[in-house]
Amino acid sequence: MVVCGDDGLAHRLAAELRGVYEEQVTLVVPPAERSVRPPVVGRARAVSAALLDRVVSAAVNRAAGNGTPLATTEPTTGQRTLEAVEATEAVLAEAGVERAAALALVYDDDETNIRAALTARRLNPRLRLVLRLYNRRLGQHIEELLDQAAALATGDASGDGVAAGDASTTVLSDADTAAPALAATAVVGTSKVVQTDGLLLRAVERLPAAPGDPAEPGRATLALLSANANDPAFADGSEASGEQGPLLLPDAAAVRDAAGRRGSVVLEQVSYSAGPALPSGRGVGMVPSFASLFSRRLRLSLAGLVACVFALAVALWLATGIHPLGALYLTLLDLFSINDPAIGSTTDRQILQLLSGLVGLLLLPVLLAAVLEAMGTFRGAGSLRRPPRGLGGHVVLLGLGKIGTRVLIRLRELNIPVVCVEAGPEARGLAVARRLRVPVVLGDVTQEGVLESAKIHRAHALLAVTSSDTTNLEAALYARSLRPDLRVVLRLYDDDFATAVYRTLRAAHPQALTRSRSVSHLSAPSFAGAMMGRQILGAIPVERRVLMFAALRVGEHPQLTGKTVAEAFRPGYWRILALDTGREGQGGSGLLWDLPDTYVLRNSDRVILAATRRGLAELLGRRRGRGVAGV
Repeated sequence: MVVCGDDGLAHRLAAELRGVYEEQVTLVVPPAERSVRPPVVGRARAVSAALLDRVVSAAVNRAAGNGTPLATTEPTTGQRTLEAVEATEAVLAEAGVERAAALALVYDDDETNIRAALTARRLNPRLRLVLRLYNRRLGQHIEELLDQAAALATGDASGDGVAAGDASTTVLSDADTAAPALAATAVVGTSKVVQTDGLLLRAVERLPAAPGDPAEPGRATLALLSANANDPAFADGSEASGEQGPLLLPDAAAVRDAAGRRGSVVLEQVSYSAGPALPSGRGVGMVPSFASLFSRRLRLSLAGLVACVFALAVALWLATGIHPLGALYLTLLDLFSINDPAIGSTTDRQILQLLSGLVGLLLLPVLLAAVLEAMGTFRGAGSLRRPPRGLGGHVVLLGLGKIGTRVLIRLRELNIPVVCVEAGPEARGLAVARRLRVPVVLGDVTQEGVLESAKIHRAHALLAVTSSDTTNLEAALYARSLRPDLRVVLRLYDDDFATAVYRTLRAAHPQALTRSRSVSHLSAPSFAGAMMGRQILGAIPVERRVLMFAALRVGEHPQLTGKTVAEAFRPGYWRILALDTGREGQGGSGLLWDLPDTYVLRNSDRVILAATRRGLAELLGRRRGRGVAGV
């Protein structure tokens, strides 16, 4: 296995392949990456990280001024690390791509990944490729192009030979993988959602039921949350929490024992769904809706004046006895001062005429304000909106980079009000915010007054997803100083740092909810599963663990072949959720997710299952007699 990248995802993916799937890994990183401590799965973190730092530093010192790739080997894990500025043909050849089973290209730049993928496909047509691309539309075209190139190179234009040689191309996005989890964490009651290729899996986190209360309905219990909110293991729901930590894929006995004591994550839905459509196309978002043309105060003023007109018309009808339409007509004439004076008429008629003229005087400035507001709205439709007055109960989103943009789209799909804060006027997410008509505050979040402009004092949650850990932390601490009970979700790269921050914030503000999430931690299992040649649909976080969903063919896995659904369920490892019938177009959803426990799985069945990391590794047949630490 070869992994090429320039940020934390590369290290996390290499650790996932070593610690969970027990694969030999060659990691290709730029020389500057020696300053980043890679995560270690299932090992003594401090020892291995220190050894790796010493090995890499020694190699760099030996090869100062040498332009050739630097190859080193980590003594504790056997991982081979290759230092190179970019993945050129020479570097890929040195990494052993010609003999490798799979290659993951997870550079932060899409163009770098595409260039390396084209080179790798030429070196090894049967290589399994996994690419990290932010541009989803481009990713679909690249996937088809690389698969077609592999088919032609192997002499099978139909593509059957490629399948036999296990060559394939999978395009994934860490932003798409992490965004639903980040958005769900920021909003109380929002379901955990995995949505890919029209398949929708929805789970919800539930609090422990009070004594005597009936349990809420659910399809399957996917996890039990930590037994103690104070986390006696001091691991904050991670793999080190032991029995007190979250329990993934529990059996019925464990669910009964935990009733009333532990929260749970329950599956609610498995179906095919196209999902909510976002506005797209040229000019979308440039023409505002009628309600957005005028402010709420102006709309109320107009409504009040219209009510006054009708009230005067009714009064004139009652005072004079003329037809109601005639009374309304005379009232409008008086309103616009084009009626004759009511000389010689009754006193009631004269008073009503004076009142109508007064309402007409009040109407003129309101109409002028309406015209000015409408012109300003059309003129500013292509610019960024400011947070409106009186806004509350919204989510303040910090950062509109790759991750922030996907989180923004997800929150708007859920109809959650959002105010964005972005320091760079050229950020990629500003165009999306403009199209979705989301208020944006431009400014450095670490400067005083920026969060106040985003109405943080009336916000429901703060979601800090900038690329800087210190910026996210500083914003969270400042927001907590303004609102001690504010719900805070942080994107932090380093797991140890995230755990320390989470523990400290929770101790300082026990009444508020704090969550820390690592994008690489959420994304690495999907990338690793794709490198192993299996379709990983997605992953959801359960505290600081990850539960994955995969689509597998029963006949390819002896652990499932010929067994009933109940017999195939292995607590803590995997659980079958649904049977994909492939009949979506025949009046059904294409999925059977109420399978009886007695249903016997056939070799041709394609099943959707939930699996832990070690469970998926065992299903893929990569365990070789050694334990795999962590779930």
